[in-house]
Amino acid sequence: MKLQSTLEFTKENIAQSLREPSWPLWLKISCVVLLTVAWGDALAFSGAASDASKDNAPLPHIDAKRAFEYTREVTAFGPRYIGSENHKKLERYIVDHLKGDEVEDDAFTADTVEGKFPVRNIIAKFPGAKDGIVVIMGHYDTNYPLRNIGYVGANDGGSSTAILLEFANQLRGKKRDGYSVWLVWTDGEEAVRRWSDTDSDYGSRHLAETWEKDGTLKKIKALMVMDMIGDADLDIVRDTNGAPWLLDLIYNAAERGGYQSHFYATQGPIEDDHLPFVKRGVPCADVIDLDYGYHNVFHHTAQDTMDKLSPKSLEIVGNTIMETIHLLDQR
Repeated sequence: MKLQSTLEFTKENIAQSLREPSWPLWLKISCVVLLTVAWGDALAFSGAASDASKDNAPLPHIDAKRAFEYTREVTAFGPRYIGSENHKKLERYIVDHLKGDEVEDDAFTADTVEGKFPVRNIIAKFPGAKDGIVVIMGHYDTNYPLRNIGYVGANDGGSSTAILLEFANQLRGKKRDGYSVWLVWTDGEEAVRRWSDTDSDYGSRHLAETWEKDGTLKKIKALMVMDMIGDADLDIVRDTNGAPWLLDLIYNAAERGGYQSHFYATQGPIEDDHLPFVKRGVPCADVIDLDYGYHNVFHHTAQDTMDKLSPKSLEIVGNTIMETIHLLDQR
């Protein structure tokens, strides 16, 4: 009703401005132009609202308890830094959960400041009918410099590994009407000595370069990174390195599920696995909570353990990202 009244008011004022004898010509022209623009904007908004109202798709519901159990199982492997035996065990764990899916490896040897390490990105592909790809990433390695303090990375590495496994459950066995979805368990996200442009994101930097060469990057409609999303006190940062329209779309998805209070209370530039793709022009978003404990006190410490996490947080992020995929399909 309000939109209709606005449109009628606009039309009446345009007509009145043309009939007013005391107005100079320049004022009449200005008034017509301004009101016509306003009318066009109102029509556009009306059309968008009408399209949104037609979307009666049910809200997604991941199995948060199962995702939480995955997190527990991943964390139980202990430290999972690149080159370690536990890292290899986790690789097998991930691949075993993807039996029957289309799985590819992006494996290579990284030359780092601490020597050469085997790095393996694991990619699960779920085909869609639309031409284009939505990529969701999450790293599965833990911090190499913290390898001797019992650091198990329940949130940082564990939750991201687990949520992608649950996404695979949601996507498996269903013919997608929308874009293809590729899930990527990235390796070597953590620095081996100290975070820098060259000592971090080993797996994603290699994958971005590979996909640039083979033309895959041009097909990616959106890329979203999951990182540290299990914190019981969930507060997702608005990453100013991300594409604004994609960040807004994620917030719209959160709002539709009633989760908006957990998103974007703070903002700032985040350095993560998405940066190699941002630099190549891919629309990206990093879904991350970097306020892990008071003043981020649990981040990269031996206190990053399961007791700090909640299945509710996995539910919030999981449902929001599945809804974001749905919204991307409608674009």
